[in-house]
Amino acid sequence: MKRIETLCVQGGYTPGNGEPRQIPIIQSTTFKYDTGEDMAKLFDLEADGYFYSRLQNPTCDAVAAKICELEGGSSAMLTGSGQAANFYAVFNIVSAGDHVVASSAIYGGSYNLFAVTMKKMGIDFTFVSPDCTRAELDAAFRPETKAVFGETIANPALTVLDIEMFAKAAHAHGVPLIVDNTFATPINCRPIEWGADIVTHSTTKYMDGHGATLGGCIVDSGRFDWTRYPEKFPGLTTPDDSYHGVIYTERFGIEKAFITKATSQLMRDFGSVQSPQNAFMLNLGLESLHVRVPRHCENARAVAEFLSKHPKILHVNYCDLPGDKYHDRALKYLPNGSCGVVSFRIKGGREAAEAFMRALRVASIETHVADARTCCLHPAGTTHRQMNDDELAAAGVWPDLVRLSCGLESSKDLIEDLAQALENA
Repeated sequence: MKRIETLCVQGGYTPGNGEPRQIPIIQSTTFKYDTGEDMAKLFDLEADGYFYSRLQNPTCDAVAAKICELEGGSSAMLTGSGQAANFYAVFNIVSAGDHVVASSAIYGGSYNLFAVTMKKMGIDFTFVSPDCTRAELDAAFRPETKAVFGETIANPALTVLDIEMFAKAAHAHGVPLIVDNTFATPINCRPIEWGADIVTHSTTKYMDGHGATLGGCIVDSGRFDWTRYPEKFPGLTTPDDSYHGVIYTERFGIEKAFITKATSQLMRDFGSVQSPQNAFMLNLGLESLHVRVPRHCENARAVAEFLSKHPKILHVNYCDLPGDKYHDRALKYLPNGSCGVVSFRIKGGREAAEAFMRALRVASIETHVADARTCCLHPAGTTHRQMNDDELAAAGVWPDLVRLSCGLESSKDLIEDLAQALENA
């Protein structure tokens, strides 16, 4: 088995004799076949191949295969965004009347997707604290529960999910655990090794790493046995009339059924495809992921240590710091480092936080995060502004909270910038 550094550089694609060394960009919507019968087999899921890039494309599949190897999964697919990845991962196994248990400390866009948009589709979510006990977590399940969802490192509260406990609870109730691993990346955590069944990513973040291209990815572990619970997951275990009665678990096995269904049904109908050009650019970022992530963590650790001692800072969230609420949990799941994002509360409330950000010179105010360039955001006023005060508190987002994504610059320059901004604010 190749080590993760080698997989970042060479995973997913092995050129043959005389073939391109770099993943080729197959910039084509369609693919030519000699006979209608050949194409018909593809439409019936009876043969492998490509016929329309809304469903699959060779460039996208090669990059998905690399991320699949990095996470230790069995199959994977790219999507047009991280939001699409989370939606597909959940919607692939739920329908109107079903229920999902989710951590309350998740990205604001994901919360809105679950609590508002999917609720309109008849799917109900119960949000539990990432710090809940096993008994409290068990109490959230219902007979119609179909999945559990959480983030390895929550955006922006930086809570660390107890993946193993959430996985054991999910499995005890016969449902899979879906984990968004965007912030940790497979460099610092591989949730499948701790019991997660499905892993999602906003590849827009560290995987691309340069603010160049939107994207998402879903990785299936291939370990959850859908056939043990046929009544819970009929979409995977009973005939699909739109493909002449194919049963995904029978035709593709538990290792491929989930991703095949998501591709052939959801991508077919919703079309949140990642373009070959974007996939190519994503792969360029993946090739240096193992080099960049440790530097992001190194800078964030230095910044967190500086902020933790500053008299104008009320509190710092960074699990690598000894004394942090999640430090012990981070030692278990993230022993090599967490991420490059630090969140902190500034004395003086919302006004002080906004004044601080206006005074920054090196860090820029952006909606983005996990970029080569340092960027900053006030979550309560932007990404989480749709939440009420109670929802903000449950997500760990206070009015005075600032999220700082440390880039690849000199940590000394970042600290000097923070120091002058705090002084001027």
